Amino acid sequence: MCGTLTLGLLVELRDIEIFLTLAEELHFGRTAERLRVSPARVSQAVSKQERRLGVALFDRTSRRVSLTPVGRRLREDLQQALDLLQAGLARAEAAGLGAGQRLRLGVFGHAGHALRPLVDAFRARYPGSDVQFGEVYGSDPFTALRTGDNDVHVLWLPVAEPDLTVGPTVLTGGRVLAVSADHPLTDRGTASLEDLADNHVVDLGPHAPEYWVASMVPTRTPRGRRVPRGPAARTFHEIISLVAAGYCVHPLGEFAARYNRPPGVVFLPMPDAPPLQWALTWRSTADGPAVRALAQTAADLGPISM
Repeated sequence: MCGTLTLGLLVELRDIEIFLTLAEELHFGRTAERLRVSPARVSQAVSKQERRLGVALFDRTSRRVSLTPVGRRLREDLQQALDLLQAGLARAEAAGLGAGQRLRLGVFGHAGHALRPLVDAFRARYPGSDVQFGEVYGSDPFTALRTGDNDVHVLWLPVAEPDLTVGPTVLTGGRVLAVSADHPLTDRGTASLEDLADNHVVDLGPHAPEYWVASMVPTRTPRGRRVPRGPAARTFHEIISLVAAGYCVHPLGEFAARYNRPPGVVFLPMPDAPPLQWALTWRSTADGPAVRALAQTAADLGPISM
């Protein structure tokens, strides 16, 4: 079979994606994992197209997968066609956003500055659209999304709420422990998760799910010791005031140390704490063009390391 194989021969876009991914990976398992489908789905899609075309696209053995000459030509043709299709959709989406479109993005403290590369890329890709920042509190991370006050939040992971969608990771980094300037840990210069059991941490209250809070502030140390909680605080500034007064210590994302120098507070690195990932999160029923455009921009840009 020779000549250009047209896009019309492959009806389903998902089958095109499967074929192109398999042509790149040359491995059914990795293709399935990358596309989050079963290996059987990958095999089914390829076999269906080979039956339709009447020619093999891949040579398969027990040890390797390779493209046939027709498969190589099809890959080139489909990739060109898919690139054109995606470019057209991007132009249409950009036109649909248009001037005056605003997204309200909820962030913690000064994280908006760390997200400047994402915001700049979004503005450049969609002229006339913009991002406005709102503040998110660790004591109530989801309400502003659910009420529509904010369109998207940047939240540390995991987020496991059935009505919310978790998008691309936009920030990665470690964490620090906020302590008072006269705390004994300042002499050491670092802090560990084990140190939390010897101090109180802030109680963020009932509106922040326990699983989510615990991913930043564990309930027990690696040795199993309980981490005491209290006093209560709602905002970042309330946390910092309590820490400065010596009532408690509290783990925070490391950008808190980068962008804040509050009097009476020292931020100590926590080298044994697992790195944090911060992802775009939005209400699933509010998955509009602007939200999708921001998510795609973030996915193309990749995570920003703190």
